Amino acid sequence: MAAQGLMARKSVADIMSSGEAEGHRLSKTLGPFSIIAMGIGAIIGAGIFVLTGTAAARYAGPAIMLSFVLGGIVCSFVGLCYAELAAMLPVCGSTYTYTYATLGELVAWIIGWDLILEYAMGAATVAVGWSGYMTSLLHNLGVSIPPALAAAPGTAIKLPDGSTVTGILNLPAAVIVAILTTMLIMGTKESARLNNVMVAIKLVVVLAFIALGARYVNPANWHPFIPDNTGTFGSFGLSGVLRGSSVVFFAFIGFDAVSTSAQEAKLPQRDMPIGILGSLVVCTVLYLAVAAVLTGLVPYAQLNVADPIAKGVNVIGLNWFSVLIKIGALTGLTTVILVLLYGQSRILYTIADDGLLPGLFARLHPRLQTPYLSQMLIGLIVAVTAALVPIDVLGELVSIGTLFAFVLVCGAVIYLRRSASETFRPFSVPGVPVVPVLGILFCLLLMAGLPLMTWLRLVVWLAIGMVIYLSYGRTHSRLRGRPATAPLT
Repeated sequence: MAAQGLMARKSVADIMSSGEAEGHRLSKTLGPFSIIAMGIGAIIGAGIFVLTGTAAARYAGPAIMLSFVLGGIVCSFVGLCYAELAAMLPVCGSTYTYTYATLGELVAWIIGWDLILEYAMGAATVAVGWSGYMTSLLHNLGVSIPPALAAAPGTAIKLPDGSTVTGILNLPAAVIVAILTTMLIMGTKESARLNNVMVAIKLVVVLAFIALGARYVNPANWHPFIPDNTGTFGSFGLSGVLRGSSVVFFAFIGFDAVSTSAQEAKLPQRDMPIGILGSLVVCTVLYLAVAAVLTGLVPYAQLNVADPIAKGVNVIGLNWFSVLIKIGALTGLTTVILVLLYGQSRILYTIADDGLLPGLFARLHPRLQTPYLSQMLIGLIVAVTAALVPIDVLGELVSIGTLFAFVLVCGAVIYLRRSASETFRPFSVPGVPVVPVLGILFCLLLMAGLPLMTWLRLVVWLAIGMVIYLSYGRTHSRLRGRPATAPLT
């Protein structure tokens, strides 16, 4: 009986039929170019503005360009697997839903708990990057924030006069999280029009940096292209390229959103591979160009900052361009934080609605109709984390959590090909099991590039989650008779 409980799952047929009953028959209106455009909008984001400099300075040097190529290859395999699951399970694009339907409640809980870590650390990482760009922009405008109040405790900050101060608290990062959390509690929602504007701004910023920055590149900064390894795994050399790829993988997070368009593709079997692979190719080329310009403008050893693009445009010396780039970056980063905080509360709501977490996480405000208690708790945790934890630690936690989720997605495709072989698939991954197995192996390769401490943090987090599941979730699961909560509106 206990073993049966651990393997309990929602059937694929039930999820598909419930999606149809709720009116989730989507119009097939998207062609390959629409999907590519959607993918570019989803992928280009916080990673390129935040972690590129850190990875170049600490791990790969100018060879960070190769790190981006490896990250794009990994995403291509995983993206195809996501597309098959998204086409089969139309109700929700969440990895939690996929695994609940395919690998059972226990695995769904593990992935849901992992997603909580990914979203929280992701929001904190972007908030730290936002702080860096805001501090830099205010400096351009003649306003200075004390450096010690814009960095995590213990962080050494080198001042223009050559002296060094130690960080106390990243106050701007905490403040932006608090503001956006308040907005979400009050019911703020993004419109499609606003999102399109944000995407356009992000692309303009990236393309402008590449076009103008290329004129000021010093090729000498690219030598050596792959700096010699320092004797430590992941500190330059080929292992540094791998470590760098594991860190900048953050820049590709969001590509899985493309896979959820499978239900709306005109010809899924043709359009989805073109859309996913096409968007990844375009974004990887853009990332390569940004990395090339950035490391050509600034010696890689000087890029270990939260706002690397800002440091690059400062070298150019055009104040108007610097202000423009920083405003654009701030706009894009603000949207990313908002989306991650929003998504975090909705993941908690879904898990609580399934009975695996206490009902307070699904409790709605009587007037605002938002999950205000969980949103406040999330905002507090993310704000404190952003204020106190260095950006490199946060970025590594996001990457390992995401890669772990991707391993389960690829495994779910292989499992479903056996357990639900007769189910209609609008899109099928070619070359099964080779493609999903390659996806798993590449994800594990990038995870292997992360430091032992990051692995230990993940293990501790998953262990805490297992204690919560065994002590609470397993006995309160909806699959064992608990009624559903009110729908989230």
